[in-house]
Amino acid sequence: MTEDLKAVYSAAPVIFQKLRREIDKVVVGQNVAIEQLLVAILSGGHALLESNPGLAKTLLVKTTASCMGLGYSRIQCTPDLMPADITGTTIIEEADGSKRFRFEPGPVFSNIVLADEINRASPKTQSALLEAMQEKQVTVGNKTYSLDKPFFILATQNPIEMEGTFPLPEAQLDRFLLKIFMEYPTLEEELKILDRYSGREEPVVEKVVSKEEVLSLQKLCRDIPVSDDLKRSAVNLVLATRNWEGVQYGASPRASIGLIVSAKARAFLQGKNYVSKEDLHVMAYPVLRHRLILGFEAERKGLTRDQVITDLLRSQNL
Repeated sequence: MTEDLKAVYSAAPVIFQKLRREIDKVVVGQNVAIEQLLVAILSGGHALLESNPGLAKTLLVKTTASCMGLGYSRIQCTPDLMPADITGTTIIEEADGSKRFRFEPGPVFSNIVLADEINRASPKTQSALLEAMQEKQVTVGNKTYSLDKPFFILATQNPIEMEGTFPLPEAQLDRFLLKIFMEYPTLEEELKILDRYSGREEPVVEKVVSKEEVLSLQKLCRDIPVSDDLKRSAVNLVLATRNWEGVQYGASPRASIGLIVSAKARAFLQGKNYVSKEDLHVMAYPVLRHRLILGFEAERKGLTRDQVITDLLRSQNL
């Protein structure tokens, strides 16, 4: 570990505490969702946020970007959105009597890209994000452009208002590291929201970490040790999803990688220098819930993916 990384590692707990304090200035409650979003960023993975309308999905993403000093762009997904509206396009410029082509980058060229209501975009437009999510690059015409690091797609969708939506294909869902649920606030939290946002001034956050520090924290996160037993437990859990009663299609090897990487990030956020069974247990839900396809019988019985994951964890003693 270099001296620079050692300095970041020793400062990490303070950085995380400051980050949470700044986010808490704007977002009330949602502790689990905030932790999981930070886990996704530390892991270098994409996240899909799902909740009913009005529960601060967009606000959380924008606030996190501001606190981290990262470039932020927002794509409002609609059925008429075209791939070029996301990736950018080549335009013709005229200068000194001659014409030349110039590439105009789209909103995907940022550090944190919010794809708001992603399931309202057409399949053709959704597919424009696949290369960016997997390869961290964009191909327009016959040229390929690398995206700036760090790069995250943080997408939102509502579980209701299904009219005029296009469900994400499994191949794209699998590229999201986590699927994060956001819950309704409690009575006390909603009263706090009223006090905070019905006054004259709305809260303002400060930048507490730089882009370079985020990249260093990601590197440090990968160095957190995981025992061979826990690695085997993670793989056994993913293997069990492929033969579980009620599950039509189980999780891919990306889920095994995601379990370990996100467990490392959670341990790092908790101030630990090792991964515990608890980290694996907690991260199994956001890692697996969008990767399981339930069969007809399971859906008829009203089983949810989270209930299936609970049973799977119990079967693996996790």
